[in-house]
Amino acid sequence: MPRMTLQTQLVLEVLLREPDRQRYGLELSDLVGVATGTIYPILARLEQAGWLVSEWEVPTSYDSVGRPPRRLYRITADGAAAAVAALARSRARHKRTWILGVEGA
Repeated sequence: MPRMTLQTQLVLEVLLREPDRQRYGLELSDLVGVATGTIYPILARLEQAGWLVSEWEVPTSYDSVGRPPRRLYRITADGAAAAVAALARSRARHKRTWILGVEGA
């Protein structure tokens, strides 16, 4: 299971909104609000865990204007199920920590 950092959770939440949609790294970086230097290692870990699949986009005549092809990422069905469970566990753990912290004050 990949590390569930806050940034990883945010990436998963974005991908889960439209699980059939392919997204590229810079787009995810903008949506999540973190640097590309943070996004790409997260995407690599999620792909290595089997939660994501990726492929290079097929160039079109429009792309020949100078933009290189982008790597497109999509969450898998198994990845979506694992992500939903992992996010629920993380939220429950944070909620307990917050409640315990407030009660201990």
